Amino acid sequence: MAAASWYHRDISRVVAEELLAKAGRDGCFLVRDSESVSGAYALCLLFQRHVHTYRILPDDEGLLSVQTIQGIQAKCFRTLPDLVSAYQQPNNGLVTPLLYPVHRPRQAANEDSDGEDGRGGGHVASAIPAGGAGAGTWLSAPIAGWTHVSQQLHQRLQEQVHSSPASDFMGFMAEYLNHHLQLDLEALHHGHPQLRHLSTALVTACQALHRQIDFTLAGLETLARVFDPPASPRSPAREQGLPTSDPDLELLLNKISTVNHLLSSLEKKVLKSLQETVSRHNLALPSMALAPPPAAKPLAVQSFEVKMGKSQRAALTVDVELGTVAITKRGSGSPEETIPQDKILQLIKYQSVQSKVRLVYDREPQKSLSRDFVFPSARKREAFCQLLQLMKNQHSNLDEPELISVYVGTWNMGSTPPPRSLASWLTSRGLGRTQDETTACIPHDIYVIGTQENSLGDREWVEFLRASLKTLMAIDYRVVALQCLWSIKIVVLVKPEHERRISHVHTSSVKTGIANTLGNKGAVGVSFLFNGTSFGFVNCHLASGSEKTHRRNQNYSDILHSLVLGDKRLGAFDLTLRFTHLFWFGDLNYRLDMDVQDILAHITKKEFEALLAVDQLNLEREKNKVFLRFSEGDISFPPTYRYERGSRDSYMWQKFKPTGMRINVPSWCDRILWKSHPETHVVCNSYGCTNDIVTSDHSPVFATFEVGVTSQFVPKKAPGSSPEPLACIEWESIEVIVKTTSRSKCYIEFHSYCLEEAQRSGENTFQSCDIPGFLKLGWSAKHLPVLNPILSDLEYLGDQHLLLSIKGVESCESYGECCIAMRSMIGSMAQQFETFLFHRGEETGSIRGWMKVRVPKDRCSTREKLYEWISFEEEDAELAADAPTCPKPPLQHLRYPSWYQPHCEPWPCGDAEPAPAMLCRSRPRSLPEPATGYTNPAYFIFEGVP
Repeated sequence: MAAASWYHRDISRVVAEELLAKAGRDGCFLVRDSESVSGAYALCLLFQRHVHTYRILPDDEGLLSVQTIQGIQAKCFRTLPDLVSAYQQPNNGLVTPLLYPVHRPRQAANEDSDGEDGRGGGHVASAIPAGGAGAGTWLSAPIAGWTHVSQQLHQRLQEQVHSSPASDFMGFMAEYLNHHLQLDLEALHHGHPQLRHLSTALVTACQALHRQIDFTLAGLETLARVFDPPASPRSPAREQGLPTSDPDLELLLNKISTVNHLLSSLEKKVLKSLQETVSRHNLALPSMALAPPPAAKPLAVQSFEVKMGKSQRAALTVDVELGTVAITKRGSGSPEETIPQDKILQLIKYQSVQSKVRLVYDREPQKSLSRDFVFPSARKREAFCQLLQLMKNQHSNLDEPELISVYVGTWNMGSTPPPRSLASWLTSRGLGRTQDETTACIPHDIYVIGTQENSLGDREWVEFLRASLKTLMAIDYRVVALQCLWSIKIVVLVKPEHERRISHVHTSSVKTGIANTLGNKGAVGVSFLFNGTSFGFVNCHLASGSEKTHRRNQNYSDILHSLVLGDKRLGAFDLTLRFTHLFWFGDLNYRLDMDVQDILAHITKKEFEALLAVDQLNLEREKNKVFLRFSEGDISFPPTYRYERGSRDSYMWQKFKPTGMRINVPSWCDRILWKSHPETHVVCNSYGCTNDIVTSDHSPVFATFEVGVTSQFVPKKAPGSSPEPLACIEWESIEVIVKTTSRSKCYIEFHSYCLEEAQRSGENTFQSCDIPGFLKLGWSAKHLPVLNPILSDLEYLGDQHLLLSIKGVESCESYGECCIAMRSMIGSMAQQFETFLFHRGEETGSIRGWMKVRVPKDRCSTREKLYEWISFEEEDAELAADAPTCPKPPLQHLRYPSWYQPHCEPWPCGDAEPAPAMLCRSRPRSLPEPATGYTNPAYFIFEGVP
C-alpha cells in the first residue's frame, strides 16, 4: 500500500499545495483528481518552492498520459503507478523528476466512525485508479502484505466495539478479519471475486435475524389469511423455524422482500374485505365524498397600541384587504386619519430604538408628512411592518411578485413519529425571535422542510405536511420537490399560484457516513428558479460527537464539493456562488466547548451570549473553516439538543452505553444559515424553536425570510426594432491575489445570465510572487473583453450579477471565484469593486478592479422595487418628529480591507423621473456585518498599492 499513498483522490488544489509545502523538498509530488476534467488527474510537483501542476488525461482506450504542448508526442501508460514510475526518471519533460511521494494523511480514515451513533467505520486506503476504466492495481501487492491489511482492519474494528451495541455481530466479523480475510484476498488475487468466506460469516451472523423474520412473517401471513375471501383456497402454512440446511443470504433477502410486500398490501386487503362485508350486509357507510376545500382565510383587521410623540396614546388599525391604515387617538371614537396604501411613501425602522418606526405619507398634493410611532415591543413593530408590506404587495397590481416569503424548518425527529399537530413549528411560535400572533398565520409563499432521522415513509411525510398546512392556512400547497437519503429528507412546497413560476428543479444527495458510503449522515439538496431568481436549499446531518469538529468540517466540504445542483453551466463554480439565495440547514451537530454543569447554569440564567462564545460552529466560522460569508439570525433561544423525550423541562446529557456513560452537552446542533448574492434583498424575520413538540430529543427549529425576486424582464422597446447602441460592460483593470505556490499564467472566465455565453480574457499581463505563498496577477484593459448584455435596459441590468473565475492556463483549474453586483457599477464613470475569491468552500484570495456598465440614454428608466420603500435609520435627536425628510440609511458592505472604501454614490436613474426627496433605498441585507480583523494575509498585500 505504500506505493499507492501518493494518490490523494479529490482533495482541492489548496490542500495539495499545503501538503507539498509542508514536505518542503524539491521533487516532492502527489496525484489528485482533476477539478476541470472528469476522469482525469492532476500531478502536483514541488520545485524551488513553487508547485507545478500537470494534467494526466485518459484517451479513448483508457491509457493515461501527461498533457503536453501541441506537436510533442505524449507517452502513454496503462496505470497511474506505471506513469509515476516512468517520471521518476530524469529528462522526461517535468521541471524535476518525481522523487519523494507525499503520503495521504492517515487521520481521515479513522474519523469516519460516528461514536455517538455507535456505528463502526474506517475505510481501506484508496485504491489507485488504473486508467479510464477505473480498474485497480493495488491488490497486485505481494501476499506478505495481506497480513498487514488484516491487522489494520481488525484494529479499526476494535476501535468501534466500544461504541457499538452489536457486540455479537462484531465478534463474527473479528473472526472473519483474523482468520478468513486472507483467504478471500488470495481467491480474489487468482480471479475469484465471490468472497465466499465473507458470505459464510454474514450468514452465521444473521441467523438471529432469520429467526426473527420467520416469526414476523408467520404472524403477517396468518393475519392476511384471516381477511382472504372465503371462496379462495387457503394458502399453505409456512414451516416454522429455520430450514435444516444453513440459510444463505439470498434466502434472507427473499424473506425481507416477502415481509415488505405483505406489510404494503395488508392494509389494502383488510380495507377491501371490510368494504365487502359492509356491502353484503347492507350497512350504511359514511359518505366518502371529500369536503370542499376551505376558502382562503381573509386576513383579519389588526390593531396595534402605540405611543405618538412624548405621551400621546393611539391605535393603529391595519386593514390589509381594504388597503388602509387608520390612526385613532385614545379616547376618540373615530379615526383621526385614514391613510390609503397608495399614499404611504416610506417606512423607516429605527435601529437604536427597536420598537420605533416612522411612517411617511402624502397628505395633500405636493405635501408629505411623517409620523413616529413607538410600539410596545420590537416584535409588534415587525408585525406592523410585515402587514404593511403584505398590503403593498396585494394592492400593487403587478403581474409578477417582487417579494416573497420563505419558511425554512429543520428537525431531527429522533426516529419517532411526529405528534398530531405541527402548528407551532409551521407558524414559527415558541422560543427565540418568533412571529407575533397577528402575523403567525399569514401563509408563506414557499415552505422548505428539512428533517433528519425521519422514520416516516416519503409519501406519508409529504402528505402529512400538506394536510398540516391546509388545516392551518386553508391552502392546498403543491409539491415542488422531495429528496431523501435514508432518513434525511427535504420537502419543498409552494402556493398553487406560484407553481407555474417554478422551473429548472434539480435534486441531489451526498453520503458522508462511514467511508462516505453510508447515508446515515450526509445531505440532500433542491434547487430551482422562481421566475428569474435562483434558489438553493441544503439539508444536512453531519457527524456527531463533541470531539468530531474536524470531521464535521470535512463533511461540510464534501457536501459542498459533491452536491450537483443549479445550472450545469456553473458547475465549476463554488456551490455557494451558483444561486441568488442559498439556504443551508439541518442537524449540523456542532457542540459547546464547556463543562456541562456550567452550560446548564448559563441556560438557567438565559445567558446565551456566554454559550455562543464557545459554540463550535461560531468558532469554526471565525477561523474561516466552514460557511464562509454565510449569515445566521441572532440566537435567542436555548440549545435545542439533547432534551429528555416527552418534556422540555430538562436536558438528558448523560447517555448510558454498555461501555460506560457518554456525555452529550446541551448544544445548538440544529441551525439555519443563508448566503445571498451582493446587493440583493433578504431579511430574516424570525429564528427560533418550538417548546411544545417533545417527541424527539431535538426541538424543531424555524426561520422565516422576506426575499426579493425578479421576473422575466419585458423591455418597453422591442430589441432590434431600430438600430440602437447596446449596453456594454467595460473593464479598465483587474488585480488578483491568490493563495498559491504556483507560477502559472491565468485567465478570467465571465459568466452571467445576462450574457449569451461565457466570455474569456487573455492571459494576465502582470505577475508577481514577492510574498511567499501568494501570487499577484494583473490584467490591463486591452486583455479584458467588452461584454454585451442580451438586454440594455437599466431596470434589467440592475438585477444582474457577474460570476468571475480565475483559471490556470495549463491546468484550466480554478484558483478562485467571486460574484459582482452590476447595480452599483452602472454609470458613465468607472467604479471600483473589491471582493474575496472562493473555491470549494475555502477563501483563496481577493480581487479588485475598475469597471463600468454603460446604458443607452433611452434605456435608463427605472422604478422603485416594492421592498425598497422600507429602510433603516439610526435615532437622530435633531430631527423633528414631523420633518418631511428622510435621512440617508447607513451603508452595509463586505468585509473589505481597511484601505478600501466602497463606492457610495447613488445608483444613477438616467432619464427616470426624480424620486421624492423623502424616499431612500434600503440597504442590502444579504451581507455579513463588518469584522474587526482578517485572517488571510492576502488582504494586506495591497497596502500602499495605488
